[in-house]
Amino acid sequence: MLIGAHVSPAGGLARAIERGVERGCRAIQIFNQSPRMWRASAYRAADVEAFRHAMAESAIDAVLIHTVYLVNCASEDAEIRAKSRVSLVHSLRAGEALGARGVVLHAGSAKGGDAASAIRRAGETIRRALAETERCQLHLENTAGAGGTLGRTLEELAELLAAAGGSPRLGVCLDSCHLLASGYDIRTPAGMDALVHQIAAKVGLERIGSLHLNDSQAPLGSGRDRHANLGRGELGERGCAAFLGTPALQQLPCVLETPGEKRSGAKREEVELAMRLHRRGVAARKRASARGGPAGASAGGGRHKRR
Repeated sequence: MLIGAHVSPAGGLARAIERGVERGCRAIQIFNQSPRMWRASAYRAADVEAFRHAMAESAIDAVLIHTVYLVNCASEDAEIRAKSRVSLVHSLRAGEALGARGVVLHAGSAKGGDAASAIRRAGETIRRALAETERCQLHLENTAGAGGTLGRTLEELAELLAAAGGSPRLGVCLDSCHLLASGYDIRTPAGMDALVHQIAAKVGLERIGSLHLNDSQAPLGSGRDRHANLGRGELGERGCAAFLGTPALQQLPCVLETPGEKRSGAKREEVELAMRLHRRGVAARKRASARGGPAGASAGGGRHKRR
């Protein structure tokens, strides 16, 4: 597993690699433009070359790009959908230039409207963006479910993938905080095994392209997206270790989006904690396998609960 953190590219693209190295990252995630503005950043060839050179000289093996917060591919407003498509195309082209593993997208929100219609609108917007780009993968992130956000269940993710055309470039990004908040009890290996079984049946394990590791301030099934620092939320260190130790997830980039101390984002100490929790989770799996049972098994693991 390639563990790292979301970092800033402020001061030049190559600075994102520097910040990742400072934190001991094997993977990083960046915004390719200001996350709260529509205006796209224009990368010069020299910027891209410097980024790729810095990455080649580092221990960082994977880069993810996160789309901006303004994007709502499901909006009822045609102008917002058009702006969202243009922004998504820009992110995918940036991903191609930088050699990113994928672009991570919140598909959008139905707001107070019909979810099925919103999924159709989002699917069409995503389909068009993929048609205008060539190679970079697009990972649809699961959501906590607040505000009518799409992708709060595996069923909705499957519907979004189908509505967007089912391209092999489409994948999913699993966020640990969002999974818990949307009702998936992933705090034990048994719970994670149940989740993996559902993903295999409803989405396909091959669609899992990336991971976000965040603890959750909000409880199971709350529907609230409130990230917490690792070990300080409802998942706790045990739940984070269960998530990280899951065999089906071992080859993926996994980035922290935690608040950090003084809301400055994840620093080296928290990335190192994530790596220790990963080792703990993998070791627990190996011990359980030697005993012939799931590590940390408990009744009711993986149950989907909504409040």
